[in-house]
Amino acid sequence: MTEERGDRRPSGELEASVLAALWSADGSLTAGEVRTALGSGLARTTVTTILARLHEKGIVTRSRSGRGYAYLPVADASGLSARRMRAELDRGDDRGSILARFVSDLNDEDERTLRDLLNGSEEAGT
Repeated sequence: MTEERGDRRPSGELEASVLAALWSADGSLTAGEVRTALGSGLARTTVTTILARLHEKGIVTRSRSGRGYAYLPVADASGLSARRMRAELDRGDDRGSILARFVSDLNDEDERTLRDLLNGSEEAGT
């Protein structure tokens, strides 16, 4: 093991690092290729476990590559954030209240962007 118990990474940091490696690639990557891209001395089994968890969550797809799999993210960073927001909204009992609270907490620039998106503006989000 390369890290001491007191040096544990914050929750989600490994998944974020693995996703960043996948997003920066030109195509799908195997666990070994992800490990090499990270260059962090992680065990291959650790990377494989993280990739398997991302696959179970529906964040990456996988296809056979030799004896293992090659992984590809289903969305870019913005798409993943949107999926997470949608999942939180779907968990709530009162969608109207959740959306109202979300909108009321937006800063002026984000509110303008949201208005532009709702009005079909081509410039919104850029």
